[in-house]
Amino acid sequence: MSKKVSKEGQKKSFSTVRNDSQLMQQRYVQNYQKHKDKPLLVLLGFYKGQYHKFVISSIFYLIKHSPALFSSLLIANVINGVIAGGDYARESIYINVGIWLLLLLVHLPANYLHSKYRSRVTRETEAGLRSALVLKLQELSIPYHTQTQSGRLQSKIIRDVEAIETLSSQLFINILNIVMNLVIMIGVTAVKNRIILVFFVLVAPIASITIIVFRRKIGKVNRAFRVEMEETSAKVMEMVEMVPVTRAHALEDVEKRRMSEQMEETAKKGYYLDMVQSNFGAVGWVVFQVFQAFCLAFSAYLALKGKILVGDITFYQTSFTTVVNQFTALINLLPIITKGLESVSSVGEVLSCDDVERNEGKEILTELKGEYEFRHVGYSYPGSDEDVLEDIYMKVPQGKTIAIVGESGAGKSTVLNLLIGFMMPKNGTLFVDGKDISTINLKSYRRFLSVVPQMPLLFTGTLRDNITYGMEDISEEQIYAAIEAANLKNMVDRLPDGIDSVIEEHGANLSGGQRQRIAIARALIRDPKVIILDEATSALDVVSEREIQDALGRLVKGRTTFIVAHRLSTVKNADWIAVLDKGRIIEEGTYADLMEKKGAFYHMESLQISVS
Repeated sequence: MSKKVSKEGQKKSFSTVRNDSQLMQQRYVQNYQKHKDKPLLVLLGFYKGQYHKFVISSIFYLIKHSPALFSSLLIANVINGVIAGGDYARESIYINVGIWLLLLLVHLPANYLHSKYRSRVTRETEAGLRSALVLKLQELSIPYHTQTQSGRLQSKIIRDVEAIETLSSQLFINILNIVMNLVIMIGVTAVKNRIILVFFVLVAPIASITIIVFRRKIGKVNRAFRVEMEETSAKVMEMVEMVPVTRAHALEDVEKRRMSEQMEETAKKGYYLDMVQSNFGAVGWVVFQVFQAFCLAFSAYLALKGKILVGDITFYQTSFTTVVNQFTALINLLPIITKGLESVSSVGEVLSCDDVERNEGKEILTELKGEYEFRHVGYSYPGSDEDVLEDIYMKVPQGKTIAIVGESGAGKSTVLNLLIGFMMPKNGTLFVDGKDISTINLKSYRRFLSVVPQMPLLFTGTLRDNITYGMEDISEEQIYAAIEAANLKNMVDRLPDGIDSVIEEHGANLSGGQRQRIAIARALIRDPKVIILDEATSALDVVSEREIQDALGRLVKGRTTFIVAHRLSTVKNADWIAVLDKGRIIEEGTYADLMEKKGAFYHMESLQISVS
């Protein structure tokens, strides 16, 4: 009973997290669209509803830093008291040292509370932003994913969000510290001596001019470096995936040279960025140090003339050093701010991308018979005038097996993508159970489908996890029935931990046929109404293929099945075969009919028989 309650609690927790991610995503998108050209406002929007936590954190930050803020004033008071001598000296020492010790006493609890509130806000927002990005990537269309390198998307989720978190920490800690120091030091100086205040005030315009001169240059160089880093991330992922091919063809040196060139280009852009930032910081530092030297000379001169106390030289010099350091810190923050704001724009582009599958308001399917009709369907890829499919007309009754064959590039995969709903017809209409597929909630529709892709996709985890991916409350009997049907039993029996044996990344410790059969088991365990097999037996040996075909022959009964195959021998038992050529159906019929016609299908089959 406790296990059941725990599981229900987990489901509720996960559901809550997902709903929170959806709300965050909507809020982030609205915020980005509203302030697209003002990334700083976009950044502030990420923290909407949590500003009060930053206020609380700021209060404790002020308390935490009070010993450092007031130390120069307390030291100056002690020096002036000692010079004055007598009872005033002792009183000055006791009071000022006592205040200093009291301030030190509250430092530790204030530091804890400041860190607690600040870290909680930034880390929760960081996690929320990544969750919103992941959710968005799940919503973006399949064409978007095929056109965008996965390495670039990974860079946005990891590197850009990390840059945003760093920027947030800098803004809400360093900026707070800078403002706090400037206000207190300039305020106390204004009360004690307005002549010295002139030096303090002159620093601001000098800092502003320095920032204006360098800001645009740093922004441009940082943007180029970010794009180059995304390119590097994408190429590294490609390289890792291509290692078996590279090694098999002895192309290690070629790949090393290609990646070395990419790394060198990234290093060049990084070096250029470093030099611009370094020069920026050096110029600002020299200018401020010149002002600091003048301040020391001027305050010493005033002490010689008796206009200020000797101890005040320490205070003014320390105060001016603090002011200079704050402006220097502000200048040094500019590269971090520029990088972070660039990442804000980068992340915002993904969150606000409109290339998504929209299911809101569409009919939710509670059942699926599996009747299909292609009524003069045509398709062309975005930005292309060339038709991939043209005037496809085909009726598929419930429970029938339809095979789609043709040469590479004939349009077979496009037909399957239309059936799954990854793409929508550009011309004509695809009907599912008499309903236009564009009016159907595709999420509800796909619950009745099982797809076995040409390249089986496995993840690191147990065999059980890979077969039952996304499913709950599956019995051992169901799992083993799928294993039996997919001809996996012998393999499972040989594994050290059976179905709980761990599969390596992409199924590296399995053969191609084994990976394909796991994908088939994953599809079969869902008890689908419609099965889509895209070269599902292409990686199997002849014996295994025959066994799988026998199993599928039993399991497809009562289910509508679409098969794409290059091996024409695998479609002999199909109820109907459509032959595609350059996006058009040029022949259709049963296997016997097409062989008797001695047309395109007959010639393809004859060629395969002669080759084999």
